Amino acid sequence: VQLQASGGGLVQPGGSLRLSCAASGFSLDDYGIGWFRQAPGKEREGVSCISSSSGDGSTWYADSVKGRFTISRDNAKNTVYLQMNSLKPDDTAVYYCAAGRPTTGWDRRYEYDYWGQGTLVTVSS
Repeated sequence: VQLQASGGGLVQPGGSLRLSCAASGFSLDDYGIGWFRQAPGKEREGVSCISSSSGDGSTWYADSVKGRFTISRDNAKNTVYLQMNSLKPDDTAVYYCAAGRPTTGWDRRYEYDYWGQGTLVTVSS
């Protein structure tokens, strides 16, 4: 069972990146998938979540990214994406994807069973 996050890199303010979260050993569509990020010296925080395919496809976003980030899933590719537009320096962090069945809060880390290794996003001119 493995999750792998990819797609990070260096981008200028206002630019875009698309992160991918690919699974092996299990089917992502059975799980809610969350994206979290951790900036240097800060706590890991929830960015976005998409419900399992058996759910209603609901999505959630942190206030700081609403209107700029979009989460989606491609079940045929067993992959979840995070499209990030209008990036700001404050978005600089290591981004992690996680799989779980959150019940008390999509942004609570303990709700997730499997974690990817993280991908670094740097927003800088």
